[in-house]
Amino acid sequence: MNLDKPPLWQVIRPHLTVFDPALSLIIFLILCVGIVTLYSAGIDFPGRVEDQLRNILVAFVVMWIAANVSPQTLLRFAVPVYAIGMGLLIAVALFGIVKKGSRRWIDFGVVIQPSEMMKIAMPLMLAWYFQKCEGMLRWHVYLAAAILLALPVALIVRQPDLGTALLVIAAGIYVIFLAGLSWKAIAAAVIAVGASLPVLWTFMHDYQRQRVMMLIDPTSDPLGKGFHIIQSTIAVGSGGLTGKGWLKGTQTHLEFIPERTTDFIFAVFSEEFGLMGNMLLITLYFMLVIRGLMIAANAPTLFTRLLAGSITMIFFTYAFVNMGMVSGIVPVVGVPLPFMSYGGTALVTLGLGAGILMSIQRHRKLIQS
Repeated sequence: MNLDKPPLWQVIRPHLTVFDPALSLIIFLILCVGIVTLYSAGIDFPGRVEDQLRNILVAFVVMWIAANVSPQTLLRFAVPVYAIGMGLLIAVALFGIVKKGSRRWIDFGVVIQPSEMMKIAMPLMLAWYFQKCEGMLRWHVYLAAAILLALPVALIVRQPDLGTALLVIAAGIYVIFLAGLSWKAIAAAVIAVGASLPVLWTFMHDYQRQRVMMLIDPTSDPLGKGFHIIQSTIAVGSGGLTGKGWLKGTQTHLEFIPERTTDFIFAVFSEEFGLMGNMLLITLYFMLVIRGLMIAANAPTLFTRLLAGSITMIFFTYAFVNMGMVSGIVPVVGVPLPFMSYGGTALVTLGLGAGILMSIQRHRKLIQS
């Protein structure tokens, strides 16, 4: 008998205590708010709450696995994960499944949407790239990073999937910006994008142009393309200061709010809990972002700092774009409200991102101890 062998509980314990307490608590509170809101929003859709609880369980398992993976392992897998993601996007373009005019899915016995994978694979790849180029960051390094970003984005836009493309672009831009891109280069890029808008407009699909036009004047087609924005803004405004009360939202239960369990769940929440509820929810998201940025600021390497910062800002982008489209200040795109909207794929992606943050924080403590 080996007397030096540690007890089993001492071997297992480090793998069970991988969750960052502050980050876990914030996510748990948002999930609780989401389940309460989903119960009201999905009261006419039996099984939605039960399905979402299963999705949360899967996301929790993914979060736990990611939190147990060391940043060094993530660094080694960055290039293969990016390459696999690109291969799957190319496969989608060649023989993907078409639903509602979009070619976004591929069937390997299980139907998957590879573009979701790029929300994490993109910052992972760019963080790896800048880690390798640390100490010799020149303009051509940033140009190569922009090309690495543009390749998957072009394939996602082609599907078309503007919402996911925007999130992948944001994830990549955050890494490039945090890597030290100069403000002059940023200003030049903004000017170039602004100047190219007329050209980009000609390449947009008809439904994308209509969404932009509906943002400007939704009343031009109130029963058609402008219906989503008009009804969601009515719901948000009708909540008032304290809301109409849980399960008492008229816009919700008279079925005026479209996609009320997914992309427009914030409209349901706003109507039933009002401005006070919105301030509480925004505070929770603010705390989520602050905690993520604290983890990024204390990360020990350039790779972990860039990866943690980008993932945190992805959370911010999810929340800002979703709340903005529901409130009528940005065009309607398919972006869910993080940890609240019904759906498994986005929740698992967010859980993976949160797990990576926890891994970075945990291994920083191990290095310091």
